[in-house]
Amino acid sequence: MQPQSTSRDETDEFQYDQANDRYVFHHEDDDTATLTARIVHALAEIADTDVSQGEFSLYDSIDPDALDRIFRPKADGTERTGGHIAFAALEHEVYVYADGDIVIYPPDAAPRPRPVR
Repeated sequence: MQPQSTSRDETDEFQYDQANDRYVFHHEDDDTATLTARIVHALAEIADTDVSQGEFSLYDSIDPDALDRIFRPKADGTERTGGHIAFAALEHEVYVYADGDIVIYPPDAAPRPRPVR
């Protein structure tokens, strides 16, 4: 399932970047959904699977609580800068960057992570 490009303003969800065969979206710390919830729902839609029926759990790939903590602001309130985590889920490659960018590559795409700044 490869949805057409959508406007972040319209859905606040992921966009399909056809030129690079990947899905992209951005997470802000003040979003109502957690980082992992956004990733799970994006993966479920991209892979056409139903998370409410137990067909997929992020725990099969990574510890969601740890992922949320890693990219939360530091204890003194300063934002995290630099770094990323990559993992596979539902045969997709998922890249989560400290600045809030998330990139998901379908199984047949060759991941090309952006350079670490």
